[in-house]
Amino acid sequence: MVATLDRRAAVAALLQDRGDLLVVAGLGSPAYDLHAAGDHDANFYLWGAMGGAALMGLGLAQAQPDRPVLVLTGDGEQLMGLGGLATIAVAAPKNLTLAVIDNGHFGETGMQQSHTGRGLDLAAVAAACGIAETATVTDMAGVAALREVLHCPDAGPRLFVLKVEARNLPRSLPARDAVYLKNRFRRQLGLGVS
Repeated sequence: MVATLDRRAAVAALLQDRGDLLVVAGLGSPAYDLHAAGDHDANFYLWGAMGGAALMGLGLAQAQPDRPVLVLTGDGEQLMGLGGLATIAVAAPKNLTLAVIDNGHFGETGMQQSHTGRGLDLAAVAAACGIAETATVTDMAGVAALREVLHCPDAGPRLFVLKVEARNLPRSLPARDAVYLKNRFRRQLGLGVS
């Protein structure tokens, strides 16, 4: 499948009119893409938690069942956390959407070709695990359609693979202070901070 999406444009379009959407961004480029689209108190950036974004999103979706939850992760990180897809399918949170930004490479370690760059289909893997809805998105019309389902809280879990161009973009760095990020996110949820 031809990668035609610009990752920053796709993430920005996905987050238009985000409303009460909670977003967890995986390590590296997904966090940079989310931050470049606009920092927000409902963004939670993972630093040093490679492979954990999808399961962090699962926990958040279970704890906040009345709010839509989006996980932005990369193909390399999702490959590291493949077992999490089965857990998500079994837990079946209706308000969880995973968007895998797939450039077919391990962007954070030198752009080595990833398994998806060699033909592995993460949407098919997710479907085989039992994820309710999966698809591969290669154009902005597909991104717009994905944005529409983000706020349908009774249709998940979903996993969409966004096929993007394989190139390193300038980093848009969110805060790296874990306590600050945690407290900001907790305040946004109406929870106490420590």
